[in-house]
Amino acid sequence: MAPSWTVRAWTLLAALGLLNCCGFGRCETSRTSLNPGGSRQEQGPSSLERVKRGWVWNQFFVVEEYTGTEPLYVGKIHTDSDEGEGNIKYTISGEGAGSIFIIDELTGDIHATERLDREEKAFYTLRAQARDRLSNDPLEPESEFVIKVQDINDSEPKFLEGPYIGSVAELSPIGASVMKVTASDADDPTYGSSARVVYSVLDGEKFFTVDRNTGIIMTAVADLDRETQDRYELVVKATDMAGQMGGLSGSTTVTIVITDVNDNPPRFPQKMYQFSLSEAAAVGTPVGRVIATDADMGENTDMVYLVKDGGDLFKVTTDVETQEAVVSIKKPLDFESKRTHNVVVEAVNKHVDPRFVDLGSFRDQTIVRVSVSDIDEPPIFQPAEGAIMEVQEDAKVGALVGIVTARDPDVKNKPVRFSIDRTTDQEMIFHIDPDSGAITLGKILDRETAGWHNITVKAVEAASYSKMSMSAASAALLSMSTLDLFRQKAFGQLHFVSVQYTIPVVTEIDNHTMASHSAVSIRILDVNDNPPELATPYEASICEDAKPGQLIHTISVVDRDEPQSGHRFYFTLAPEASSNRHFTLWDVKDNTAGIRTQRSGFNRHEQNVYFLPILVVDSGPPSLSSTGTLTIHVCGCDTEGAIQSCNATAYVMSAALSPGALIALLVCMLILIVLVLLILTLKRHRKGQRMAEDEEDMRDNVIKYNDEGGGEQDTQAYDMSALRNLYDFPEAKSCDSGPDIRSLPQWIQANRVGGGAEGPAAAAADFSLFKGYIRKKVEQADADLSVPPYDSFQTYAFEGTSSPALSLSSIHTLSTTSEQDFSYLSDWGPRFRQLAGYYAPGNPDEEGS
Repeated sequence: MAPSWTVRAWTLLAALGLLNCCGFGRCETSRTSLNPGGSRQEQGPSSLERVKRGWVWNQFFVVEEYTGTEPLYVGKIHTDSDEGEGNIKYTISGEGAGSIFIIDELTGDIHATERLDREEKAFYTLRAQARDRLSNDPLEPESEFVIKVQDINDSEPKFLEGPYIGSVAELSPIGASVMKVTASDADDPTYGSSARVVYSVLDGEKFFTVDRNTGIIMTAVADLDRETQDRYELVVKATDMAGQMGGLSGSTTVTIVITDVNDNPPRFPQKMYQFSLSEAAAVGTPVGRVIATDADMGENTDMVYLVKDGGDLFKVTTDVETQEAVVSIKKPLDFESKRTHNVVVEAVNKHVDPRFVDLGSFRDQTIVRVSVSDIDEPPIFQPAEGAIMEVQEDAKVGALVGIVTARDPDVKNKPVRFSIDRTTDQEMIFHIDPDSGAITLGKILDRETAGWHNITVKAVEAASYSKMSMSAASAALLSMSTLDLFRQKAFGQLHFVSVQYTIPVVTEIDNHTMASHSAVSIRILDVNDNPPELATPYEASICEDAKPGQLIHTISVVDRDEPQSGHRFYFTLAPEASSNRHFTLWDVKDNTAGIRTQRSGFNRHEQNVYFLPILVVDSGPPSLSSTGTLTIHVCGCDTEGAIQSCNATAYVMSAALSPGALIALLVCMLILIVLVLLILTLKRHRKGQRMAEDEEDMRDNVIKYNDEGGGEQDTQAYDMSALRNLYDFPEAKSCDSGPDIRSLPQWIQANRVGGGAEGPAAAAADFSLFKGYIRKKVEQADADLSVPPYDSFQTYAFEGTSSPALSLSSIHTLSTTSEQDFSYLSDWGPRFRQLAGYYAPGNPDEEGS
C-alpha cells in the first residue's frame, strides 16, 4: 500500500453472533487512520480529511462445546472499499483456517465448523486478507486477529495427587493441621465461577474437618488415641461454581495415620513371678526373664529395669533386643541361710514425654520370687582360708600338732572324715585322725632342715553305713575268736565242727565326690640343739717383731639355731690353752672376739706355727658350746710390717700350682703329643707313595696338538699312521702280513731282523711286558668312576727296563760308519721329512760330484 494520502480508506466491520462488540456494549463505527509516523488518530465521521486506507475490527468470541447441526457464526470482516459489486475476495489464514474456521469470500462471514473445547485450546490467532477478485492482488496488507473460545462450566474439579495419605500425632488438640488437599478445575478461572472450588468432608467429619477454601484438613476432636484406632479413612469433595446449585464436583480418599506418642507407661502382666535356682549356681547365672509390656510403639517402648529390693544378692540387666529383664545372681546363694528371696523389679520408660507427665507415673513394679534348692555340698573348713599351726622342734613322735575342724553345711549335717593329701606330705611326717581332725607327728622334726611344712587336708562326708552277714570262717578275718572248734569223740574219731554265725559288720563308705581341701601351714619352733661354731677355719699371721697387745685377728661364729631373742655368744680360751703365755682373747661383746699378742719377740725358726683353741658358748637354753682352733703363723716382715715370708713350707705352697693349672698343663702336653704323632704318620704315608711310584717308573703323558689341519680330507697335513702303528705288536700278526718293519722303532727292527737265536724270544718277552703294562692301565681306566662313560683316547709312554736304541741326538749318528738306518723316517709323514733328510744315507753319485 502506497504511503499516499490520496488512497481511499478501508473499513473492516466485525460482528459476533450473540455479542455485537468486544465490550458487550453498543457498537460504534469509527475510522482509523495510520499516519506516516505510525500513530493512530481517531476522527469523527464528519471529518472531510482523507485518511489512509486500513482495517477496522473487534476481537471475536465463540462459545465452546456448541452442539448445533449448522456451522456456528463467529463474525464478519469488511473493508470500506467494498461497494457490494463483488469485486473483492476475502481470505483468512492461520490457526484452524480452512478446517475449523471458514470464511465467505464475498460477504466475509466467518463460521466455526467444529465443536471447540476451551480446555484444549483457549484462542486461535488468524490473519485476514482482502484481494482483488480479478487480479488477485492484495488490496490491503494482512491484519492479525484473535478468536477466543468462551468458557462454559463443563469440567469438574479433580484431585490430581489423590488418594492422599497423611498423619497426625495422637492426642493432638482440636484444629491441629493434618495435611492439605488440592483440586484442580480446567475451566477458565477468569471467566465466571466455573473454576471456583470449595471443599467439604463427606465421610469422617466426626473426627476431621476441612477448610472450605484452602482444603486444609484439621482434627475435629482432641482424644484421638492410636492404641484405640490407628488410622482413619476420609472422603473429601471439591465443588466448583463456589458450591452453588448446578456446580460440578469431584472427590478423593484421604487416609490419616495416627502416630504414636509416649502416653502409656510400661505394665507387667503379672505382679509376681516365681523361679527356682540351685544354691550351687555360679555368680552371674541367670535366674529368669520377665518383661513389661507397653502399648506404645517404636522408641516409646524402650525401657530399663531396676532392682528396687534384693539388690545385694541379685542384679537385673535389660536385653535391648527383646526388652526383657534378665535377673541373675550377684553373690552365691545358700539354702541353709535363706531359702526364698523376693526381688522387686521396676520397669521405667527411657523416653518420657513431658507433655503427658500429668497422665501418671511411667513405671511399674513386679516381684520376682526366687526359691533356692538344696544340694549336697562338701564340708566347709573353719577357718575357710586355712590354718597355721606351730610345733616344737623337739616334739616326740605322736605329739599333737593341731586340730582342723570342718562341718557339713547341709541340713543333714553328716559326719566329716579327714585325710592328708600325701602329694603334699610324701615323707609322711604328719598323721591326722580321720574323725577328730587331730594332726600328730609321724617323724622327728628338724627345723634346720625345714622350718615350715605346708600340707593339704581333705575333708569328705561319711555317706552311709551298711550291715553284712558272713560265715564264721570269713569273720575269722575280723576276729580270731569267730571260729569255734569242738571236739567230739564219736566212734573213736576226732571231728572238727564249723559253726555258721551271722555277725553284724558296720562298713562306712565315704562320699569322695563331696570333698573339700584346706591348706595347713605348720611352723617348726626352734630349740637350742646346735652348738655355735667358728664361721671359717681361721688362720692368722704375725711378724716376728710383733709388739705385746697387738690385734692379730677377729673371729666370729655361726649357729644354725634361731632363738626368738636373738643370738648371744661368749668367747674364752679352751682349758688346755689356759697356760698359754703368747696370746690372749678379747670378747668384743658383739658376738665377735679379737686375738692379741701377749708378748714380743717371736722366732719362726724356733716355732713357726701356733694353734690356739677357742671355746664358744651360746645363750641357750640349754647352753651349748664348741671348740674351734685358730692357726697362727709366724712370718718375717719388712720394716713397715708387711709380711715377706713365713717358712719353707709357705714357699713350697706358694710355688705349687693349683689343680686347675695342672689340668691345663696336662691338656697342652697331650695336644702336643697328638700333633707330633700326626706329623710322623703323614710323613710315613708320603714316603710310601714315593717309593711305589719309583718302583713302577711309569707316567701318563698328555700330548697337545695345535695343528688344525685341513679336515678329514686333508691327508697330507699330518700322518696319523705314525701314532696308530707306532706299537703294532708283531706277535699278534703273521710274519707275512705284518706291517713295514721300518714303521717300528730301531731297536725293534734290530730284534726282528738281527741274527741270533734269542731275537724272537727276546722280542716276545719285551712285548709281553708292554702288554701287561697296557692291560693294567686298561683295567685301571675301567675301574675309575671319574672317567667318561664313552671311549676315550689315552696315551702312555713306557720304555721298559732298558732300551737298545741309541740316542738320535748323538753326534756320531751323522757318520757314514753308523749301522742305523733312518730311511723309514721319510714314511712317517711330512713332519718327519726334515729329520729323515738329516739321517738318511747319502747318495754316492752326489758325493762324487
